[in-house]
Amino acid sequence: MHVETSNEKAPAPGEAQNPAAPSSDLLLGRGVRLEGKLTFAGAVRIDATFVGTIVTDDVLLVGEAARIDANITCGTIVVRGEVNGNIQAKSAVEIRAQAKVRGDLETPSLTIEKGAFFQGASRMDPSKSSRSRTAA
Repeated sequence: MHVETSNEKAPAPGEAQNPAAPSSDLLLGRGVRLEGKLTFAGAVRIDATFVGTIVTDDVLLVGEAARIDANITCGTIVVRGEVNGNIQAKSAVEIRAQAKVRGDLETPSLTIEKGAFFQGASRMDPSKSSRSRTAA
């Protein structure tokens, strides 16, 4: 499956642009089961079951109802549901309180809230962040 969401939305009045709570360009909702390779631009929220590979330079939000069995390459990922697979994030990985993550992480910035479950290895190399590359 290939999904592109390149339409740029302006935030609604009073809505802040916050990577921890991005507004989604696309929502894959509960009750949906997808398999394959998902590539996209923009912010995507998944509340579905997904098996395969996810690739983006942008933001992936894994909702509370989501179960993802995939290797993920992204800009930023915020996990509130379940992810089984390795994650390579260019900017940040945020694992929220009720989340479950099983797999290895590689990111320059890692946040794990109290109550979250993480099983795997983490590797943090700040020199690989997108900010460091643009400053060089």
